[in-house]
Amino acid sequence: QCLLIEEWADESLGLKGRTAFLGAFAQNQNFRTAFLPRETPDFMRLLLGSLPGELIDIFGTGVGLGKDAINTAKKGLQQDLEALNLILANRTYLVGDQPTLADLAVAGLSVLLQFPQGSYLNLPPELQGKGIPGLADNSAYEGFFVWRDRLYSQYRQTITPGNSTPPIDSPTSIQIE
Repeated sequence: QCLLIEEWADESLGLKGRTAFLGAFAQNQNFRTAFLPRETPDFMRLLLGSLPGELIDIFGTGVGLGKDAINTAKKGLQQDLEALNLILANRTYLVGDQPTLADLAVAGLSVLLQFPQGSYLNLPPELQGKGIPGLADNSAYEGFFVWRDRLYSQYRQTITPGNSTPPIDSPTSIQIE
C-alpha cells in the first residue's frame, strides 16, 4: 500500500502539480516576480511582471501546457486532494501509525500546490502558505495542508534567513518500511 501511494503521488501529484503550477505562474504577475532573487533589477521585475499571461499561454500551448492541460490538471488535483482529505480524516498518517515513504512522497510532491508555512524552503516569506489559486486557498483542502505542514515541522529543518541550506547537525532519523 505504501509503494502504491508513493507511485500514485509521483504520477498524479507530481505531474499534475507541475502543470497547474506553471499555469498559475503564467497567469499571476505577482507570483512570477516573487520568485526572482532580491538582487534582480527593478526593470527586469517590471519586464517579467508585465508579460501578458496570454503570451506565456501561447508558449505553454506549444509544449503541451496550454489552458486545457492546466484546467485538466487542476481538476485532477481537486479530486486527489479530496481523496487525501478522506484518507486523513481519521488517520495521522497515510499508511499505519508512523510516517512512511507514502507520507513523505505526498508531502514533498504537494509543495507546488501550496508552499508550506514556515522557512523550510528558500522562498520569500510572502510566499509561505501561498500556492495555486483554487487549490491552496480552498478551505476544503485545509485539513490536508495542515497535515502536510505538520510533517514538515516534524521532519524538516528550517532555513535561517541569509542561508539557503539548513544547518547540518545530524539528519532526522525515521523508519521507512
